[in-house]
Amino acid sequence: MTLYRHRSANPRMEATSNDESWKDWFQHHGPKLLLCARQWTRSLADAEDVVQEAFVRFWRHQRHLAGDPRALLVTSIRRAAVDLARSTDRRAAREESSAEGSAPLFQSDPAGDERVQLIQSALARLPAAQREVLVLKIWGELTFDAIARELDIPLNTAASRYRYALAALRQEMTVTEPHG
Repeated sequence: MTLYRHRSANPRMEATSNDESWKDWFQHHGPKLLLCARQWTRSLADAEDVVQEAFVRFWRHQRHLAGDPRALLVTSIRRAAVDLARSTDRRAAREESSAEGSAPLFQSDPAGDERVQLIQSALARLPAAQREVLVLKIWGELTFDAIARELDIPLNTAASRYRYALAALRQEMTVTEPHG
């Protein structure tokens, strides 16, 4: 089996016989992919399952396709998340998820970094559409064009949602930033 590895700052999977390359690539990009998956799933466990399923499917069947591997994986993750949601009672899952609150978006250190908590809280208060674009842009490292295609929205809408999200976060972080 031919595996891939990244060679430069723009990680691309290239043919190699190194059996460890997929592990290296996944270790490097997995957390970002997991954060993207969290936007479309009810729980961290569902997000982990979706990322694993999408990555295995990509690695086995799609890695030879042209284009940015991250964009292909984000698309695959989103589709897997939609499939998972369709296979369960979506309405009940969404109501249950919103009633319980959401799992933390970031892993924080044991000391409980107050700034991480503030950012997490600010992100949770963003409208879902803005948060989704922000995560895809920053952690998914997608272009506005790729985000627009992924979400089936106009390019300018993707860019404006990103700008509005940044402005809202900047405003909230300025107001709630601890002074000391």
